[in-house]
Amino acid sequence: MKKEKPRVAIQGIRASFHEEAAFKFFGENIETIECNSFKQTFEALEKKEADYVVMAIENSIAGSILPNYSLLLNYNFPVIGEIYLPIQLHLMALPGVSFEKIKYVTSHPIAIRQCIDFFDEYPHLKIVESSDTAACAKRIHDEQLTDTVAIANSLAANLYGLEILERRIESNKKNFTRFLILTSHDNINKKPGANKASLCFQVSNQVGSLAKVLNIFATQGVNMSKIQSMPVLGRRNEYNFYVDVEWEDTRQYDIAIKQVLKYTQNFNILGEYKRHEDDSDIEKKLNLAKSQKPARKYISIKKLTN
Repeated sequence: MKKEKPRVAIQGIRASFHEEAAFKFFGENIETIECNSFKQTFEALEKKEADYVVMAIENSIAGSILPNYSLLLNYNFPVIGEIYLPIQLHLMALPGVSFEKIKYVTSHPIAIRQCIDFFDEYPHLKIVESSDTAACAKRIHDEQLTDTVAIANSLAANLYGLEILERRIESNKKNFTRFLILTSHDNINKKPGANKASLCFQVSNQVGSLAKVLNIFATQGVNMSKIQSMPVLGRRNEYNFYVDVEWEDTRQYDIAIKQVLKYTQNFNILGEYKRHEDDSDIEKKLNLAKSQKPARKYISIKKLTN
C-alpha cells in the first residue's frame, strides 16, 4: 500500500536546514524522521524506518562534507535528486526580549563562523556552540531563555515561536548548501530525463591515469561539475574519486561511461538524476540580496549597546 506521506530522514530536528531542503524537494506534506547523525539517517533507510534521506554534501563556504562521501559508498543507496538551498541566517529570541538584555548567542559552529562579521560589533556577547541550529531555537523556547539568542532559519523561528531580531546576518549573502536525495533500491522509481550522475571509481597509480578518464568525459561533451578524492582506508596511495557529471545528450554519457570502464576499478554509479535547474534563479536572488540592505526590525540595536 502506497504511503500518503513520504518518510524523510534528516540529520537534526524539525526546522533545520535539512528539513527546509526536504520541503523544497518533496513539498511540506512529509513525515520528518529526526536523526542524531548522518549515519543514523542511512540506518533508518536500511531498516525501512524511512523512505528517503536528505543529506548535505557540500557548502559553498565550508566546502565538502567528507565523511558523507564515505556513507554514499558504504551504504550504496541510489541518489535520485539534489537541491541547492540558499543559507539565510537570522538572529532570534523569545517575543518581547530586547537586544540589550542578551548575553549569549548559540548556534552550530559553522553558522556562527558565517556570521562573524556581525558579532565582531558586539564583543560582549558570549558565543555558545551547539550541534544544530534548530535545536538552539527549540532550547530557547523550551527553557524560556530571556538572555539568549539563536542563529537559525525562519522555519525555526516560526515552529518554536521566536521573534526575529535581525534578518540575514550571514557575512556572505551568496552562501548555499547542496543536498542529495537518496532512497532504497526497493523504493527507487526512475524518472525519465536524467541529466546528471554521481560516480565513484579508482584509477591505477600511474602517470596520466586520472587524466585519461577526465579526457574521455571532455571528448564526449560530458561536463564534470565536481571531483572529490578520498583515501582508500588502509591502502597507501590509493584514492576513491567521487565525480559529478552533467550532459545534454544521454547517448554521449553512455558512450563516456563505457570508455571510462576500461581505465577504472571499482566503478560505481551512485545515482542518475535530474540536476537542480533553479541555480540561475538562486543566483539572481542571492545577487539581489547582496545589493540590498536587509530590513531590520530593531534599527536601534547599535544605539542600545553604546
